[in-house]
Amino acid sequence: MTAEARTQRATLLLDTKCELGEGATWCARTGRFYWTDIEGARLWRYDPSDGRSDSWPMPERLATFALCTNPRYLLLGLASHLAFFDLETGGTQRIVDVEPGMNTRVNDGRCDRAGRFVFGTKDESGMLQRVGGFYRLNRDLSLERLPLPAPAISNSIAFSPDGATMYYCDSPTREIRACDYRADGCIVNDRVFTRLTDASGVPDGSSVDSDGGLWNAQWGGARVVRYGCDGMETERVEVPTAQPSCVALGGPARGLAAGGAQLDTLYITSARAELDAAALAADTFAGGVFVATLARRGVAEPLFEGAPSDTE
Repeated sequence: MTAEARTQRATLLLDTKCELGEGATWCARTGRFYWTDIEGARLWRYDPSDGRSDSWPMPERLATFALCTNPRYLLLGLASHLAFFDLETGGTQRIVDVEPGMNTRVNDGRCDRAGRFVFGTKDESGMLQRVGGFYRLNRDLSLERLPLPAPAISNSIAFSPDGATMYYCDSPTREIRACDYRADGCIVNDRVFTRLTDASGVPDGSSVDSDGGLWNAQWGGARVVRYGCDGMETERVEVPTAQPSCVALGGPARGLAAGGAQLDTLYITSARAELDAAALAADTFAGGVFVATLARRGVAEPLFEGAPSDTE
């Protein structure tokens, strides 16, 4: 950590004890926070206006998801396939299988600024083999593989506010990469953005703020770190649990005109997976959701612009 970097501490918001909390996503339209418990195969939603939490069982492990232009639906990245989820009925509509016949599953994902869903997969063998891939689901629901190195565990997918830079990582490498992401979807100039220098932790889920900084949850490191556009650390948030997994910037409007959004609350998911009984006894709130108030503002999450066939 640089001498100039600022440090603060997150606090517990929800003691949900998720086995593998992930997919932190703030919905600016409704003022609600969504996340998933991957191993629990359950989608969660929290409304800060009344403190209510809701959840839905999923047909299989839910790794990632995206908000859609039609607010009735979410785009799901389930372990083996992509699907639309109807928030009103709880029904799903399958879109496409992902890496059929391989011992992998869908992992991290985010929408790009053009309304396409970009996601990656991870090796399920436990051997950290680089056999996964990065993909893009286009607005017409066609799926294409992106020309990026095969990961063992894809993570940290995020896009700069102007959409011109994509961030991603293969977690075991302990580095986050960046590439130029053109309007037509072409990817060039793949490069190292930053390398973790702490003794512990690997990069997990990320989100960007309105200044273009990348906030990254660091699994095993009990922290979230912000990197400036130059890849240098500027801030960090200590999290009172070992395995923070993903972040989103959201929160209700405070002191803004109606319809405004402060987006200065950092929501942090976490996990209990891989912790033994002794570690869980010491890590009381593992699997909970944590929050910190920032001096930064977020960027509204892009919406997936594809639609289920029965709504077109």
